[in-house]
Amino acid sequence: MKSLIIVGGGTTGLTTALILKKRFPNTKITMIKSDKIGILGVGEGTTEHWIDFCNYCELSYLDIIKKCDATVKLGIVFEGFTPEKYIHCVTPVLTNKTVLAQYHAGFAYYISNNINQTEMSDQNILVNKIHLNHFVNKTSPSNQFHFNTFKLNEHLVQICKERDINIITDDILEVNLNETGYIKNIKGKINNYTSDFFIDCTGFQKILISKLGAKWQSYKKYLKMNEAIAFPTKDTEEYPLYTKIKAMSSGWIWRTPVYGRWGNGYVYDNNYINADQAKKEVESVLKHDIEIFKNVKFDPGCLDRPWIKNCLALGISASFVEPLEASTISVSINQTFLLTHLLENYNENDIKEYNNKTKHIMENIRDFVFIHYLSKKNDTQFWKNIKDVEMPETLKFNMEKWQYRLPIEEDFKETYYYVFWPANFISVMYGLNLFNKKNIKKEYLSYSKEIRTYVENCIKQEKEEYKLPRINHKEYLQLIKNENSINK
Repeated sequence: MKSLIIVGGGTTGLTTALILKKRFPNTKITMIKSDKIGILGVGEGTTEHWIDFCNYCELSYLDIIKKCDATVKLGIVFEGFTPEKYIHCVTPVLTNKTVLAQYHAGFAYYISNNINQTEMSDQNILVNKIHLNHFVNKTSPSNQFHFNTFKLNEHLVQICKERDINIITDDILEVNLNETGYIKNIKGKINNYTSDFFIDCTGFQKILISKLGAKWQSYKKYLKMNEAIAFPTKDTEEYPLYTKIKAMSSGWIWRTPVYGRWGNGYVYDNNYINADQAKKEVESVLKHDIEIFKNVKFDPGCLDRPWIKNCLALGISASFVEPLEASTISVSINQTFLLTHLLENYNENDIKEYNNKTKHIMENIRDFVFIHYLSKKNDTQFWKNIKDVEMPETLKFNMEKWQYRLPIEEDFKETYYYVFWPANFISVMYGLNLFNKKNIKKEYLSYSKEIRTYVENCIKQEKEEYKLPRINHKEYLQLIKNENSINK
């Protein structure tokens, strides 16, 4: 492939450009971005797939901290969904050392012994500490971060330019197809553009892919959040090592720390409240006035065919669900990695395979988000009615199995590029008390005493590591920012 054009200059467009340039170094990659299309810019969180992107593209996580006002993220703390807070945070000992032929024995130990769900998490998340050796040895304390989206955009733009990715500012006015339905060229205000392949990263506008007949498949039958207000708040003396999620009358608030301020938002079902009412509710919780930076209405779902002919949609152009688990950037990264294997010499079978796999990726995200609303909370009409929402058949099938055993990787066999896996589902389901603990304990005790002793020793060893010298989160960030030079 000689040339490729990406339309859209947000986080998705920039990460896509860098991944594809790494994979196809001899392909001419051009990005066309519009100054009229803004970005949310109030703070954004990632999942562990961000570090996969950084490693693949040889980007320094230290640069992200220093130049993008990033903070370290170890997980998400949920308040108000259950009587006690729970944490979505998975540790290496539970996802690597104690997984036995797909069986998540470490999680089973906690559930079988009815240990508080928060104890399964990285204990640094609770005390807001980072091991000092991460700074000394220049190792990343996490594979997830929060960052200032504006500054991240500027940083990635600079890297793109350094790597010979041509960035043009223009507004696309026309998309012209040839007689076989392929994009022949696109017309901007300044120039016309031709290419072998086009990637649509234009967000909700879907400027390219909509011209090729892609249709939106709504999830509103299952996911009821459809509007959000976003707003910044002032800096604080310290930053937690997690995204804060708090249940509200008609949805939930996110609070994301970035260096120098916070990014926040209220995601809600507008059948119960409007933006003005949401603003007032937030102010009553935070006990100070806020200024709405963005008000976004959305229909959760995805395209039926994100890849058609010589055009592929990524990011919000292809899919969008509420940001409850920070999946937007991750799904774009994973779908781009999938594309790297299929793009060269692609044919109709590759296109069908890609579209089928991305369908499964989105169903995985949809089902994982849905689980969070299986809460016994019922203090408002929204929380009472949410219990009557129909469960997706894919999730229903799995939940019936998971009443008798823990999830295993075999339950997620449709694609390697899922965003959420058994460890994620187990962590949240235990937090929401969705397991039949008697059955889980029976499963765990069916393993030999030697295996159970090994698992428990691994957990004890992990707890000992938390006693190593540690520093406060903000102190760690300041040490990184104050360094004269940044090493990879």
